[in-house]
Amino acid sequence: MNDLAISSVASWHAHVYFDAASRDAAFALREQVLAQWDGKMEMGRFHERPVGPHPLWSYQIAFAPEHFAGIATWLTLNHGALDVFMHPNTGDSLRDHRDCAVWIGHSHVLNLHALGG
Repeated sequence: MNDLAISSVASWHAHVYFDAASRDAAFALREQVLAQWDGKMEMGRFHERPVGPHPLWSYQIAFAPEHFAGIATWLTLNHGALDVFMHPNTGDSLRDHRDCAVWIGHSHVLNLHALGG
């Protein structure tokens, strides 16, 4: 694996996973994230179906590298029973999702074929 500079990370994505049984908890966490991190992140759509490489329903939280420590720490302490998948965006989507993943809660098998893997 080639070493990459920290500066190669353009942004981070956190994907909060949920299903029909945890939908309300996911929506509540989404509202908390919006209240806590407004202006420091961009909230993605609330997908009630698997999208791309994500095996469960999810929504995305996008943020700049300078907010990683705060947002990752907050999610670690406040995710409840929901699982969160985080990855950097370096321009190599397959590597970012497969090799550079950070999980909060339980990990899940991604559909890497959606990324060309």
